[in-house]
Amino acid sequence: MIMNIEEFRNYCLSKKGVTESFPFDESTLVFKVMNKMFALSGLEHQPAKANLKCDPERSAFLREEFYGLINPGFHMSKLHWNTVELEKNLPNELILELIDHSYDLVVQGLTKKLKKELYDMQ
Repeated sequence: MIMNIEEFRNYCLSKKGVTESFPFDESTLVFKVMNKMFALSGLEHQPAKANLKCDPERSAFLREEFYGLINPGFHMSKLHWNTVELEKNLPNELILELIDHSYDLVVQGLTKKLKKELYDMQ
């Protein structure tokens, strides 16, 4: 099954402390946890793509294993971000796991105060 942009959006928004906005322009949807970006998607791209934060070693492995479907982050740090083709042949489970990984990396980098605020949310 192929993930579409609405499924991507809904999954991102289901995570604790997440907000969505259009801080750059009217077509780049950005997801943040505690005001720190972990995912974005250019809504004008067809098929849909998303930028997700990723551990640098894992990024290299994923880009090799899924050549053409996972690429260096478009308009982002090529070391820490990947562009993932949502509506191609990547398994949904992998995309969900990569969203989780991106979210977790950002949460790990939060200050103790912000982590406590996040964990205290209902």
